[in-house]
Amino acid sequence: MSEKYISRLREQYEKEIKPALQKELGVGAMAVPKIEKIVVNMGVGEAIANKKILEDAVKELTAIVGQKPLVNKAKKIDSHIQAQGRNADRNISNSA
Repeated sequence: MSEKYISRLREQYEKEIKPALQKELGVGAMAVPKIEKIVVNMGVGEAIANKKILEDAVKELTAIVGQKPLVNKAKKIDSHIQAQGRNADRNISNSA
């Protein structure tokens, strides 16, 4: 039979982190939090002007995570970002 693949992170969690959490929290194995999903995000705002930056970011994230990332582009600019852009044109700063 073929063995089921276990990622390095899951293996490290099961062997090192989970027992340490059990000992630290003083709880049983079922009470220790488990990893369900890992999400990695990367904001590349400069890619609007230069598409090469987006390609480089995809290559870097692929090297870090080990799989090709899904690239999502913003459908519209948020209003607070638009306001910052207008203020920057007028040399006005928003400081609290």
